[in-house]
Amino acid sequence: MKKYLAEGIGTFFLVLTVVMTANNGLDHLSPLAVGLVLTGLTFAGWHISNSHFNPAVTLAVLMRGKIDRTDALYYVIAQVAGAVLAAAFAVFLLNCNGSATVATHLNKNGLCALVAEFLGAFALAYVVLNVAFTRSNAGNSHYGLAIGFTMTAAMWTLGGISGGMFNPALALGASIAGMFEWGDFWIYLIGALMGAAAAASAFQVIYGRQE
Repeated sequence: MKKYLAEGIGTFFLVLTVVMTANNGLDHLSPLAVGLVLTGLTFAGWHISNSHFNPAVTLAVLMRGKIDRTDALYYVIAQVAGAVLAAAFAVFLLNCNGSATVATHLNKNGLCALVAEFLGAFALAYVVLNVAFTRSNAGNSHYGLAIGFTMTAAMWTLGGISGGMFNPALALGASIAGMFEWGDFWIYLIGALMGAAAAASAFQVIYGRQE
């Protein structure tokens, strides 16, 4: 139960940061804020749940064989619950000062957005697997920084195309908050899951059974 709670809490604050920074006049700094909070949350929760906070990352770790299917299912449930709760809190807080939610899906070309989400999720999952789930990197002290920096870079690089979620839970929370159209949710779900699966497959090809 502790690890599921840790996943829910981590996802909650990740989604809260995304929605609040994108809608409080500091949207240009949102990638930095998201990367920083992801770094902190990753270090805080690693010893409990391995700090996925992302159904796509959970899929990649499942494919890597580092989590069983039952745990993976409960991780995703906890992540979704955290995202929904965070969206509700964010909307409440934004309404306190009269802030209006702003749609951040800038490119209406679904294929472009899908490719952007695929690439961002690939990069994020690939880094997670390499810095946190290999014997050669076991016990390192930089995994949280690597993951957080990757998220920041991916959001700044690809955010103008798709909004830069790379995480179905983030996309769910943002959609509930009114930042994305519900008809576009499939882009964030399929793009992120495909990117994570491709990253896990690439990891297996590169490392084989060495790790």
